[in-house]
Amino acid sequence: MKFVKIIFGLLFMLFAYFQFNDPDATIWIFTYSAAALACYMSYSNLWPSWVFYGLAAGYLVASIFQWPPHFEGIFWGEAKMRSINIEEARESLGLLICCFAMVVLGKWGKPKIED
Repeated sequence: MKFVKIIFGLLFMLFAYFQFNDPDATIWIFTYSAAALACYMSYSNLWPSWVFYGLAAGYLVASIFQWPPHFEGIFWGEAKMRSINIEEARESLGLLICCFAMVVLGKWGKPKIED
């Protein structure tokens, strides 16, 4: 499970890095950095599982509110932006990935206690 935590943490750090050229970079760098921090805290067994479930709920709610009013897909041509709806759909799916990771960390993040 530690390997999965490392992969999720590296993925979220990469997501945060790719946000530097975004107009609202501060929000997204914080969002993905918080997810990377949660992966580290799970790796170090410093947070109980309910914290990850709370984060998952927050990411899920944010993803629902971020969903575009009219879905136009997430790809258009060669990653070109045709409208704001594509950008909002991508952001919403990024938040869903964070939600999924937090559920995984909450469910399987704690190592089993062996006798």
